[in-house]
Amino acid sequence: MTLIMSAAPKPGSTPPAIIRNFCIIAHIDHGKSTLADRMLQLTGVVGEREARAQYLDRMDIERERGITIKSQAVRMPWTVTEGGDAGQTFVLNMIDTPGHVDFTYEVSRSLQACEAAILLVDAAQGIEAQTLANLYLAMGADLHIIPVLNKIDLPSANVEKYSLELANLVGCEPEDVLKVSAKTGHGVEDLLNHIVSETPPPVGDPDAPARALIFDSVYDTYRGVVTYVRVFDGSLKHRDKIKMMSTGAVHEMLELGVISPEPVKADHIGVGETGYLITGVKDVRQSRVGDTVTNNGKPAEEMLGGYSHPNPMVFAGLYPIDGDQYPDLREALDKLQLNDAALTYEPETSGALGFGFRCGFLGLLHMEITRDRLEREFNLDLISTAPNVVYDVVMEDGTEHIVTNPSEFPEGKINEVREPVVNATILAPSDYIGTIMELCQNKRGTLQGMDYLSEDRVEMRYVLPMGEIAFDFFDQLKSKTKGYASLNYEFSGDQAADLVKVDILLQGEPVDAFSAIVHRDAAYNYGVMMAGKLKELIPRQQFEVPIQAAIGARVIARENIRAIRKDVLAKCYGGDISRKRKLLEKQKEGKKRMKMVGRVEVPQEAFVAALSTTQASSDKK
Repeated sequence: MTLIMSAAPKPGSTPPAIIRNFCIIAHIDHGKSTLADRMLQLTGVVGEREARAQYLDRMDIERERGITIKSQAVRMPWTVTEGGDAGQTFVLNMIDTPGHVDFTYEVSRSLQACEAAILLVDAAQGIEAQTLANLYLAMGADLHIIPVLNKIDLPSANVEKYSLELANLVGCEPEDVLKVSAKTGHGVEDLLNHIVSETPPPVGDPDAPARALIFDSVYDTYRGVVTYVRVFDGSLKHRDKIKMMSTGAVHEMLELGVISPEPVKADHIGVGETGYLITGVKDVRQSRVGDTVTNNGKPAEEMLGGYSHPNPMVFAGLYPIDGDQYPDLREALDKLQLNDAALTYEPETSGALGFGFRCGFLGLLHMEITRDRLEREFNLDLISTAPNVVYDVVMEDGTEHIVTNPSEFPEGKINEVREPVVNATILAPSDYIGTIMELCQNKRGTLQGMDYLSEDRVEMRYVLPMGEIAFDFFDQLKSKTKGYASLNYEFSGDQAADLVKVDILLQGEPVDAFSAIVHRDAAYNYGVMMAGKLKELIPRQQFEVPIQAAIGARVIARENIRAIRKDVLAKCYGGDISRKRKLLEKQKEGKKRMKMVGRVEVPQEAFVAALSTTQASSDKK
C-alpha cells in the first residue's frame, strides 16, 4: 500500500472547487470502518504508530461490539495519482456512518452534509435490507452514488454475481462498480481518485450571510457542547458572535476548527467545509441538531432545511436502583440526548420502582446501547422495564387515550385499541421463504409483496405490528435463517387490534412494573410465564402469597408461594396432644391475621431478573 503524503490547504483558505464531501453507507459489518481506516492511512492523517483498527469508533461499546453507533466526520488531504487532475491536492471531508436500522437517523443527518455517498456492499454477502434503505435515503437527498464492492479478497467472495446485482440496483454497468479490499488496501487508491473525479464540488455563495447546518453535536465534560457544522454560505470566523436561528440564542465562538481526525484549530471555515465550533455553552438544549448557525451581526434570512425529528418506536422505563441517583439520571439523559438526538424522555413514577423516566427509542438495540452508555459513562445502576410501544385507546364515549405505559391503560368500556405498524423489508436466500412466512404469520404479519433480486435471493415486504417485532423477532429471524436474513423497517401508521392489559397481582395488589399490553391470544402465555417466573424469584414469606395474572377482573393464571412454617412444636417434648393443637391453632390464627395486613416485599433483584428475562436478547447484528 503506497502512502501519499499531501500538504493540505489550510481550513478557511480552501476554495470550494477542491473540496469533496462524501459519506460511507452500508449494512452492518460490510466494512465501512475498515475502509475509513485505509483512507486515513493512505492520506497520511493517521501515522503508522497511531493507527488501530476501527480508528473512528471512539466509544468502548463500539469497539467491543464491532459496530458503529455514532457518525464520525474527518478531513483528509488527497493528491490525485492519475487522470487529468494528477498531482493536484484536494480536501476530502468523509463521514463514517452506522449500519444498523436503529441508527438510521444518524445516517440521514450525515447525508445532508454531503454531495456523494459510497454505497458499500460485501462481496461475500451481497445486498442486504439496510443497504437498500440507506440507498433510498441517499437518493432522496439527491446525492451522487458511488457503488463499491468490498472484501474481494475473501475466498467466498462472488464478485461477478454481486457486481451485477449492485449495478442493477444503482443503474450502471457492472464494470463501473469499483472493487476494493478495505483490509488489504487493494483498490482504495483508485477509489479516492474516483471520488475526486466523480463527486460534485460544494456550491454556495461566499459573500452571502453565513449559514451552517448543525449535523451533529457531542457533550465534553470540560468544554461544554461541541457542535459539528457544514458551512453552506458565507464563512464562520473565530470570536464571531453567532446566532442559532431556531432558538434565537446568541453565543461567542471560543474555538473553531476541523477534525483531521483529531481537532485542528482554524481562524475561519468557509463554503463547503465541515468543522466544529465551541461556544462554552453547558446547556445542552441550546445546540439542536438540524438548526442553522448564522452570524449575529449579519444574519441570514432563511434557515437551511433541517431534519424531521424521528418518532420513537419502542418505549421503556428507566429507573435508578438507588433513588438518590434520580437527579444524576436526569442530568445524564440531558447530556446523552445531545450525543443522540433520537432519544426522547419524560419523568414518570412507578409504585414499585419509584421515580424514573419513560424513554423513547428507535429500536431494541438503540435501547440497549443507551442503557449501556448511561451505566458506563455516568456511573449509574439502572433497571429498565419491559419495552412497549405507543397505543391509541378509543373509549365507547369517544374519548381517546395515548398509552405509552401499561399503567396508563384506561379502565371502562373500550371501543377499539390501535397499535403502530411498520413496513418491514426482509432479504434472504429463497430457501427460507416458508420459514420466514411462518414466523411473520405467528407475529400477525401481512404479506404485501415479494420480488426476486436474483435466482436465489428474495425480497419480502410485510406489514407487522411494532409491538410484535420489539421483542425477539430479529433474533428468531436470524436463528431460523441461519443468520442469512436481514431486516429493515419503517413506521407506516397504525391499525386496530384485539389488545388487552394483563396485570400481575401479588396478594390481590397489582404491581405496575410487571403489567403488559399484549394481544388477547398471547395473554394467557404471558400470564403463565410471569407467574411462574415470580414464583421462583420472590422469597417465601411467613404467609402464603398468591401470584395472579388478570385481564380486568378475570384471573387467567395463578401460582402460590408457599408459606414458611415456623416449627412451633419444637419446644413440646411430650405432654398432652391438646397442648400441641392449641399451639397450632394459635399459629393458624396468626397467619390468617398476617395475611390480611402483611405486605409482600419484592426484592430489587427479583425486579431486575424478571424484567431482564422478559425482554428479548438484543439484535446485535
